[in-house]
Amino acid sequence: MATDPRRLAFLLAVYRTGGVLAAADVLRVTASAVSQQIQRLEAEEGVQVLDRGPRGVTLTPAGRVLAEAAERIESELVEARKVLATMSEDVSGRVVVGSVQTAIRAVVAPVLGALPEKYPGIELVVEEAEPVDALRGLRAGDFDLVLLEQDEDADATPPRGQHEVILLDEPWRLVTPTAFPTPTQLDELRDTAWLGPERSTAAARALARVGAQLGTALPTRHSYYDFDVALALVAAGQGVALLPALALQGDVPDGVEVVRLPGLGSRRLVARHRANRREPGPATSAVLEEMLAVAAELELW
Repeated sequence: MATDPRRLAFLLAVYRTGGVLAAADVLRVTASAVSQQIQRLEAEEGVQVLDRGPRGVTLTPAGRVLAEAAERIESELVEARKVLATMSEDVSGRVVVGSVQTAIRAVVAPVLGALPEKYPGIELVVEEAEPVDALRGLRAGDFDLVLLEQDEDADATPPRGQHEVILLDEPWRLVTPTAFPTPTQLDELRDTAWLGPERSTAAARALARVGAQLGTALPTRHSYYDFDVALALVAAGQGVALLPALALQGDVPDGVEVVRLPGLGSRRLVARHRANRREPGPATSAVLEEMLAVAAELELW
């Protein structure tokens, strides 16, 4: 008998939650129902998928193969729903987006302007949120989409039950006081006073990466989270800073020079959403597709 794909959903829930009881809570069925579906799956495939012990269950090698296949099936269905969402003329619903500031300016705001004409039934709500708060809100169901920043060497793999889409990669730029000699290579910045990004940010990770390239911990002064604050401090002659290209798309304050310097790397903006049998919904998928279209048109100098 061929495997019933619906049974894979029960195995996938056990795989993600770590137990039959937890899987039953997620699927909103009884633990007995989960166990029955797993037993039928084992009978259909002729393999044992769970090791059952006094402290709970773990997946066998065969179970992991089937669970990973279930994840691929789920991922394909998610992508198919995104396409279907953009084909529907009557997509509607409320989509709440939590985002870092630069992504709101460059990607979300243009979507807000254009969305009513294409999808009049979608209500798009935007909240500026730091990454930690955005991810907490995504887990809690307060946000449908969150836009996050990552330095190029970040290894931030989404947890199970979430999916991540790259919106764009943008170069880091060096900003210096105009009175500061314009550097032509990283080595000239080894002993320079840097402005200190808040430790949880992609800029802080990028600065540490640049320091590692130079073989030293770069000296910093002051502390900033908002890029406008960094520009103000640079204009005041307090040091140099590492900012993403999107933060420099508008007018740069007097007294600030933007330097395109090799070796600074790039910052990545990503959109993350919950991924399961019901999510992302058509409205969330439609908003994500619009954001991807806006990001693809951005010209980063």
